[in-house]
Amino acid sequence: MIRLGDVEIRRIEELMVLEPTATFAGWQPHVAQEQPWLIPNYYDAAADAFVTSIASWLVKTPEHTILIDTGSGNHKDRPLSPRFHQLDTPWLDRLKAAGAAPQDIDLVLLTHLHVDHVGWNTVRAGDRWVPTFPNATYVMSRIEREWRDPKLTTATRPAAADLPFLDSVLPVIDAGQVKLVEGNETVADGIDLMPTPGHAPGQMAIRIRSRGEEALFIADVMHQPIQIYYPDWNSKYCEDQALAPVARRRVLDYCADAGCLMLPAHFGPPFCGRVTRNGDRFAFVPSEHAP
Repeated sequence: MIRLGDVEIRRIEELMVLEPTATFAGWQPHVAQEQPWLIPNYYDAAADAFVTSIASWLVKTPEHTILIDTGSGNHKDRPLSPRFHQLDTPWLDRLKAAGAAPQDIDLVLLTHLHVDHVGWNTVRAGDRWVPTFPNATYVMSRIEREWRDPKLTTATRPAAADLPFLDSVLPVIDAGQVKLVEGNETVADGIDLMPTPGHAPGQMAIRIRSRGEEALFIADVMHQPIQIYYPDWNSKYCEDQALAPVARRRVLDYCADAGCLMLPAHFGPPFCGRVTRNGDRFAFVPSEHAP
């Protein structure tokens, strides 16, 4: 657990997977030799793959119990993403062990609507998908909600690509539990949104401040800490390959200048840290304690 002023932050793990180095077009074997700190927490040399976390962040403030992103979910058809297809993980048990039952969550903040960030929005009830968190307001980007909705978008994509929206986003919209935002609002005392489009059209970072301390949940602005050293490297999952590095550099500048704790979605242990400047480049200082 990380304490930030009056705020408690815990990580709710769903999966740890290995991501091929081909995820980054710029990767070359010599990079691991030049950056030995990657091994073993962030890069598995034997597998030539990155250690990748799929998790949610549980944030407790004096006023709210918040979930930031909801992982991949159980029992969902994901033909385009085999590692998330028909999962059966004890994520809900881990959430309860961390001190929050589904009914305790009053805010679900969705940084973006990719398959591994919305899955636990819903659970199966008979032949329907229903909201997992019955008392929560689900906050999501208006831009991305419209982009993902097959009835609203002009984008051409395979029908299977719409499944995460149809089974994990549309049911909470239909339940009347969604608040659409532009990505720059204050959502609660000490909690505001920062637009970071690029990886996804409506991606948002979430900034939390309490008693002079600050944390920034950056979602998939960076998938791996190597991107702190090579901020122009996009992952293959970045939807706007031109805009994603712009958001990445803006976030790195902000984190370095603010000295805030940076909490990405997919880094290996200890899962978060701080960004410093190293001349005209950036460096990463992992947190001393895993959340």
